[in-house]
Amino acid sequence: MTFVELKSVSLTYRLGKETTLALADGTMAIGKGEFVAVVGPSGCGKSTIMKLVTGLLPATSGEVVVAGQRVTRPIKGVGMAFQNPTLMPWRTTIDNVLLPMEIVEPHKRRFRRHRAEYVARAMALLKTVGLADFADKFPWQLSGGMQQRSNLCRALIHEPELLMLDEPFGALDAFTREELWGVMQALWLEKRFTGVLVTHDLREAVYLADTVYVMSRRPGRIVMSRHIDLPRPRTLASTFEPAFVDIVHELRDRIHQEHAA
Repeated sequence: MTFVELKSVSLTYRLGKETTLALADGTMAIGKGEFVAVVGPSGCGKSTIMKLVTGLLPATSGEVVVAGQRVTRPIKGVGMAFQNPTLMPWRTTIDNVLLPMEIVEPHKRRFRRHRAEYVARAMALLKTVGLADFADKFPWQLSGGMQQRSNLCRALIHEPELLMLDEPFGALDAFTREELWGVMQALWLEKRFTGVLVTHDLREAVYLADTVYVMSRRPGRIVMSRHIDLPRPRTLASTFEPAFVDIVHELRDRIHQEHAA
């Protein structure tokens, strides 16, 4: 069942008399519960796809469909995580995670009367990512990796059907980043949300995704769709296996072709 679909979507940015074609004829179909990654050169429109899917930007032409509905405005029920965790410094870890429940319906009107229920849900998520003992800590008391784990919990607390990830591990050191690949995979295997990951890291894309889409340089076009037929759960040891390495090289070669074009 297709859950997210882009049908010949283009987007042109306009600033005064200047126009920039950011995405051209973008077409993709993402199945419900599928995890996809979008990779490509800097400035190719990867993040533009995220804004189109979530309705933060309207398409100049073509059609974006999510859950059978054409996207014409910001959609509801989506979780988002970015490179910067954007945690509120005056709120503890658990209060940061609970924030969506205070502002998203139907949870907003239930939150005060059923707070214990929501706290239990948040604690279960924090336990999954190894942060149960840090629920009462503030962001400044957490490492960068811990902050990003908190960020992922906040994005998932309202159990969204769609999770959009814009380079969520890009600012972290290599060891922490690889550790969080495992955390992200475990969350997906448990929750089975539909995931869209934008990343520059090809190993990360192959580790996490069912399908990797490669984009051309601007104006961005989807020039390759690669199904990742590797068994799950994947491990760091998997990333050194020949089949994994071959896929990474295949993706890298395709991106290099775009740079050379």
